[in-house]
Amino acid sequence: MLHMVSEVPPKKITVDSDVFAPDFREEPYWWSAAPLSAAAGPQTVSGKVDVAIVGGGITGLVAALHLARGGADVIVLDSQEIGEGAARRNAGFVGRTLKRSVSWLAAKHGTEHAVRVYRELDEALAGLGSFIEREKIDCHFKVCGRFIAANSKAHFDALIAELDDTRREVGFEYSVVEKHQVHTELASDRYHGGAVIPDLGSLHPGLYHAGLARKVLDEGVRFAPSTKVLSIDSNRVGKVVKTSRGDLVASHVIVATNGYTSRAFDWLMRRVIPFRGFIVATEILPATMIDRVMPRRRTYLDTKMNIDFLRPAPDSSRILFGGMTGTNSPQATPLAEQLRDRLVQILPDLDGVRLSRAWTGQCAGTFDFMPHIGVKEGVHFALGYNFAGLPLGTHFGEKLAARILQKGDQTSVFDVERFPTMPLYNGSPWFVPLAMRYFDWHDGRIARG
Repeated sequence: MLHMVSEVPPKKITVDSDVFAPDFREEPYWWSAAPLSAAAGPQTVSGKVDVAIVGGGITGLVAALHLARGGADVIVLDSQEIGEGAARRNAGFVGRTLKRSVSWLAAKHGTEHAVRVYRELDEALAGLGSFIEREKIDCHFKVCGRFIAANSKAHFDALIAELDDTRREVGFEYSVVEKHQVHTELASDRYHGGAVIPDLGSLHPGLYHAGLARKVLDEGVRFAPSTKVLSIDSNRVGKVVKTSRGDLVASHVIVATNGYTSRAFDWLMRRVIPFRGFIVATEILPATMIDRVMPRRRTYLDTKMNIDFLRPAPDSSRILFGGMTGTNSPQATPLAEQLRDRLVQILPDLDGVRLSRAWTGQCAGTFDFMPHIGVKEGVHFALGYNFAGLPLGTHFGEKLAARILQKGDQTSVFDVERFPTMPLYNGSPWFVPLAMRYFDWHDGRIARG
């Protein structure tokens, strides 16, 4: 059994700028309520287990929970602390949105396939809320609705056409926000209207993951943090998982590493595109200020490919803002002032606001902009979430467990034979900053008509 020994000390950064509050540090805001804990894992990894799970994020822990309850002996391996990756670094948006719309998928793969994709996204959205309620995980889960703000009249027209297609084919409701009505959602003159999706939500990802981890430990699952998986080979009795702490034999292996997929999984690494996301949190603000600038207290994003997004913190009077995704910086602090300035451009009432947190983490996209779940050479995987990691990570964790236990619904529209890559791509995403610049140019071209 894992023994929690101490908290990882926060990374404090001394800065001399009116951009930063006195308590500023480069650390996810979520870690204040759900501190990342250093764990005394095993000195060596050896023996035989039913299931070895590589990756201690949402997918890995949900799979571990269901497998353990199904009677399996499970170990979770992670090269970092358990949950140190995107699980406790994401923005906490809960939706069913992909970069490929219903109309795009219908044009490329047929209407039936498009509807199946969005039906399963809706199933994952509903399943996340049911899972949190059933497990009694206190993580500020809330159906608050999402406002999608249009960056231009052309973006607005395209957004409404897309939402009309989706409502016609799948039945998802929305309401139009005309340009003169934007202030009912955001105190901003930057946007040309938008739309509200009423049944989307938000949560506190740190508390969600922490609650999951406690339940997994209570079921007897072992954690092996700071344990790098070096290779997975097959023998007559199972999979030999070679790690930096020794080797073990597992009847089944799950890889759930998303943006942290390493060269130990070369086939998968050549199919996921890791990139960095950046988020800042403001200092504590008067509650009246938050009510003024975002009166509905929803989640918010815009219609650009390279989105800006914001939300109120669920447990304090702060605003969280993210953007500049894919920028090639290993730290968030060098980008914090630019992010603060972008936030103020959107919400001018926040002029002079200071930042208390800034952080970054690895996300993962795919070449077809779709998440994938499947099995390769006897190793199960689920990754490439394309910004849908909270609902789909939970959903895929349940699917992976069902497949190994051979019970329940094991099907998924995202389980396809073809998981595309590109020639010569080796997992190094050198092209991501160039792609983001292209997307910026393309969005500017759309805005100009």
